[in-house]
Amino acid sequence: MNTNKQVSLSEITTGMLRAVPDAPAFFSGVRSMLSAGPEKKMSIGLLLEKQARRHPASPALKFEDKTWSYASFNGWVNRIAALFEKMGVGEGDVVAIMSENRPEMLACTAAAVKLGAIAGMLNYNQRDEVLTHSLGLINPKVLVVGDESVEALENSPFGPMQNQAIRHIWLGADPSQCPLGYEDLETLTELMPSVNPITTKQIQSKQPCFYIFTSGTTGMPKASVMSHGRWLKGGAGMGLLTARMTYEDTIYVPLPLYHNNALTVSWGSALASGACVALTKKFSVSRFWDEVRQHEATVFCYIGELCRYLLNREVSEQDRQHNVRVVIGNGLRPEIWMEFKERFGIERICEFYGASECNLAFVNSFDVDCTAGFCPLPFAVVECDPETEQPKRDSNGKMHRVETGGVGLLITKINKLAPFDGYTDASASEKKLLRDVFKSGDCWFNTGDLVRDQGFKHIQFVDRLGDTFRWKGENVATTEVEAAFKHVDQIEQAVVYGVQVPNADGRAGMAAITLHGSVDEFDGKALAEVLSSSLPAYAVPLFVRVRDEHEITGTFKNRKVELKKEGFDPARSADPVFMLDQNLGEYTALSQERFQELEAGKIRL
Repeated sequence: MNTNKQVSLSEITTGMLRAVPDAPAFFSGVRSMLSAGPEKKMSIGLLLEKQARRHPASPALKFEDKTWSYASFNGWVNRIAALFEKMGVGEGDVVAIMSENRPEMLACTAAAVKLGAIAGMLNYNQRDEVLTHSLGLINPKVLVVGDESVEALENSPFGPMQNQAIRHIWLGADPSQCPLGYEDLETLTELMPSVNPITTKQIQSKQPCFYIFTSGTTGMPKASVMSHGRWLKGGAGMGLLTARMTYEDTIYVPLPLYHNNALTVSWGSALASGACVALTKKFSVSRFWDEVRQHEATVFCYIGELCRYLLNREVSEQDRQHNVRVVIGNGLRPEIWMEFKERFGIERICEFYGASECNLAFVNSFDVDCTAGFCPLPFAVVECDPETEQPKRDSNGKMHRVETGGVGLLITKINKLAPFDGYTDASASEKKLLRDVFKSGDCWFNTGDLVRDQGFKHIQFVDRLGDTFRWKGENVATTEVEAAFKHVDQIEQAVVYGVQVPNADGRAGMAAITLHGSVDEFDGKALAEVLSSSLPAYAVPLFVRVRDEHEITGTFKNRKVELKKEGFDPARSADPVFMLDQNLGEYTALSQERFQELEAGKIRL
């Protein structure tokens, strides 16, 4: 486990030497990233047309047992674009898309951006007020809905019965089953022309192409703006510069297309290199490797939680029976990095750091283990107060960088090379900006993330700022505590967070855990022994909640916000809650009576 790694010059040199055979892809990526100026007429649609001319017969998309070549996929996209144009969609209009992963979804997305319109990528798990809020932010002219999402719109102000100003397009298997108020995509596009729309050549790099929604863990979702130029840079940076993919590669995408890792990183990498995207409806740990083998994938995209799910499966002789050589993603924790790489025989892990709204990204271009990567553009890791979750300023109002190896708040400089596209809500955009940071008039983006400055322009992700808490005068990083749980045989997964305790400063540590299926009963003594031997006393969680399973979002994020709100009150939890007994050295059941004593301050922590 290497959670405080610093990067050495020798590692970078070794990585550069290993990249020599892939030099053509590497330099192609450099050219693509440098050429995407804001005024330049470059767009996603134009790149798709270029690849369709260059590799017409090469596979562009695979789904289940079907394959589309670049020529056939581009023609299909053009027919949908012609339909959208007939419906009045043009530059700056919004086509909202709410669907599970399916070929039609990707085709509709590409069609919208070919017209200079913006594809609003809705999370298909959204319901009620959250869905209404999201649709209200982007005000779509057309709403493309997968069959599984029709019910979610039934009572929405944006549903077909309530809002007839919006055209509602249905994505389903059987056109005869198209619901009332919807129009079937397949039927509408059958006779549309397959020629490239003339609008595509006029689109500038600076124009918006996607609205990608943030998770909304601190409130309602925000729609971040993605420009064509930033999307193209992301694809070239990951697909060519880092993963060094070619048109012979296939990237398996188990993440939802409303997620930036799927939409920008994966599809962007494929389009930049002329490679193929292999889609699946939803991630399934049991089907994962079978589908990787079925599609002959050489690359797949991940987020850290996905890697943990794969590692939690029983070791199999088939773990290395695949063609994958490179994986692309973010959030792979240092404590499982090498285990994941070695168990599944992965040659390179192209970890990156970035966010939908962030103006730059870090990529592991030099194949260094246990790093979120390198960024040549200006950034800083600054001292931060974990209580206020704000960067520290000195008496002159200026911030200070941490030393190499230190942990602090990552901020990124906003300039012409790295503009901030922001959100649809101007006030939300302004809240993410830090001004007069090192000198008067400068402007930086606040990522809200704690990272370790590893040296040589590399960083290692540590935690979301809100997930770091202070206890007994010490800062506790939840991911580091979660890493310690990995060494406890009985535990399958642990989610760690801070909870407020009456009459105590800061937040006490709490863990919500799930047990391995073979474990019949929680062993509080064994857990306390392992944690006490591997963590500082202040970092050992005081409370443990034993769950049957963890609730996760559509992008595999654990719902920490809800867990924090429920706290350690046994009456508010359907799961058993345990408390660390310092005298016995074990976790014992927390009764309602003992909880009330804690509330009254009768128990000293």
